Amino acid sequence: MLEFENVSKSFWTGQQRKVILDRATFRVELGKSLGILAPNGTGKTTLVNMMAGLEKPDEGVIRRNCRVSFPLGFMGGVVSRHTARENCRYVARLYGLDPDYIEAFCRWLCGLEEYFEMPVGTYSAGMKARLNFALLLALEFDIYLIDEGMPSTTDVEFNRKAGSILRDRLQNATVIVVSHQAKTLEKFCRTAAVLRDGQFMMFDSLEEAKALYDYET
Repeated sequence: MLEFENVSKSFWTGQQRKVILDRATFRVELGKSLGILAPNGTGKTTLVNMMAGLEKPDEGVIRRNCRVSFPLGFMGGVVSRHTARENCRYVARLYGLDPDYIEAFCRWLCGLEEYFEMPVGTYSAGMKARLNFALLLALEFDIYLIDEGMPSTTDVEFNRKAGSILRDRLQNATVIVVSHQAKTLEKFCRTAAVLRDGQFMMFDSLEEAKALYDYET
């Protein structure tokens, strides 16, 4: 279970205070994937980062009683001056996993060939996205976090292999996906919430959330 209790988060923009969450309380139980509808500029990425533990709330408590992934596309755990091989083995040790397995899995899935032995800082955005997605799939989580604003890959073969693995994982895992489009959530979620002006409103169905979101948009 992932739980927010009276969580508040805001930023000073230089001209005014931008409220992301205002005393939000909700929970995501395993087996019940959640879609979150939020207009652009409302703090979708900040919310996902808080769920992953990458950002702390100003007030309130966030409880993670399960294995929560880093956000799809997050590159903060990858060291640019190290090669993909070195990064894979480092991440494996962080999670107490077999470095040989994690390296072999990512090497097979990424298809980076000789670039796998080159510093990640020399990669294109697409190559970095492939490495990150591979690392995400190499580790097994209870909850997977997907932010629509994260970078994607245009490599057809990688998308085919990674998509197949992700579909298998999501049969036994829970996903939280944040988007400004209801269509994006339909693939993953039946229940949904709306984030707007710091207010987090939960609904029993995606249809109910979409009705409010479309009305206020």
